[in-house]
Amino acid sequence: MSLTLDRRRLIAGLAVVPLAAPTDLPADAVAEDVRLLRQAYEALHPGLLRYNTAKVMAGRFERLQGAGRVSLERFYLDVSRLLTTVRCGHTYANFYNQRGPIRAALFERADRVPFQFVWLGQRMVVTADPWGLGLSRGDEVVSLNGAPAGRILEALITVARADGGNDGKRRALMSVQGLDGYESFDVFYPLLFGARTRHTAVVEGADGRRRTLVAPAVSLEQRRAQRPPRMDARGEAPLWTLSRQGDAAILTMPTWGLYNSKWDWRGWLDREIDALITQNVPRLIIDIRDNEGGLDCGDALIARLIDAPLRKTFQRRLTRYRKIPDALRPHLDTWDRSFDDWGDDAQPLDERFFTLKQGDDEGGVIAPKGPRYGGQVRVLIGPQNSSATFQFANLMRRERLGALIGETTGGNQRGINGGAFYFLRLPRTGVEVDLPLIGTFPLTPQPDAGVTPDIVSPRSRETLARGADPAMAAALA
Repeated sequence: MSLTLDRRRLIAGLAVVPLAAPTDLPADAVAEDVRLLRQAYEALHPGLLRYNTAKVMAGRFERLQGAGRVSLERFYLDVSRLLTTVRCGHTYANFYNQRGPIRAALFERADRVPFQFVWLGQRMVVTADPWGLGLSRGDEVVSLNGAPAGRILEALITVARADGGNDGKRRALMSVQGLDGYESFDVFYPLLFGARTRHTAVVEGADGRRRTLVAPAVSLEQRRAQRPPRMDARGEAPLWTLSRQGDAAILTMPTWGLYNSKWDWRGWLDREIDALITQNVPRLIIDIRDNEGGLDCGDALIARLIDAPLRKTFQRRLTRYRKIPDALRPHLDTWDRSFDDWGDDAQPLDERFFTLKQGDDEGGVIAPKGPRYGGQVRVLIGPQNSSATFQFANLMRRERLGALIGETTGGNQRGINGGAFYFLRLPRTGVEVDLPLIGTFPLTPQPDAGVTPDIVSPRSRETLARGADPAMAAALA
């Protein structure tokens, strides 16, 4: 059965448009910028050799440096592939940090698939049909534009940023949920499989029957128009909610990205916890599944769950340098120039690393605060949790402060890189790459994995089709 979308049903602006012509980069520009990339990463990146040897990484840099004259699209893709081999969730050619011409050429074409989906294992499963194509939640896209879904995922994994071998995070990153300004799948699928103005998908319904769907691609503006109302992280309105269901309070925290927020989130959280204590609410469910990280907001929560000071981590904080090389400084943007010279905060550890002192505002120890909430605590987790939320989940598990429910987190128990960043500008090609500066390294051997929940409650085609939430159901049981 073939379902071809009637163009008249599309919203304004869905017409097919020609794709921009590729822009070639001179061979000397490629070589010069890759040489700079290598110099910066070898000098400053704390996790460059966490999963690689120096010889292997040198070979990768050399091959890319000798690529010759290539298109901007090919260069961005090849740089992304190289950065992915570092196996660091914070190491990538950040979409949002590229300059306007790069974004326009690579990310803003009308070539997006006209539906939303998640990867469940190797399966591409529909979660929303914003343009009324006749799809249902739980339908499986068996192939897209002639390529089996599993083969598409295998290619996407090669450019998906994540820590270590945590492919659950990579699958989550390559899902399309209409939440991000730039969806990773929307960026990389055209680079890997070719940009197109029309998509053909073979779709399998719940009854096992297959049909072919043909539909025009959608634009960036149309994708963004499907997002829920944006939260203003810089405003004064609360970004979290606390609701009641039965005898449980449900604290939903979709973001901890509150760097410039005027909202007194600490005061809000303390008042809500105080109310739970006063009202003797016996259960608290903390939902952070859609939250990659940001500030260490989890520390403020943990402070209300403990009655003695708690050491946050048993890991070393390491950096590759005390002072950056002068030759690199003009190419390194950041929001805090104190990263240029750690001074006495960086003390030599060995021939490769410096140990970095933890600042007073970085919370090496969490102190109890106010009356302790003594009810049952459950935390809903998932593969998006790869930065501050990964660390929160790991600490909650280590200290047995609450049960973890859902799916394995992103991040990695072998440590992650982050904390402070440079934005490395490659001057000849114009591409930017993120460069984390602080690596955490455990004192004892740890598995190459995220945090596994105490109660595993995965999603499936069937639960998506029913609109069910197995993790929340398990938490409320």
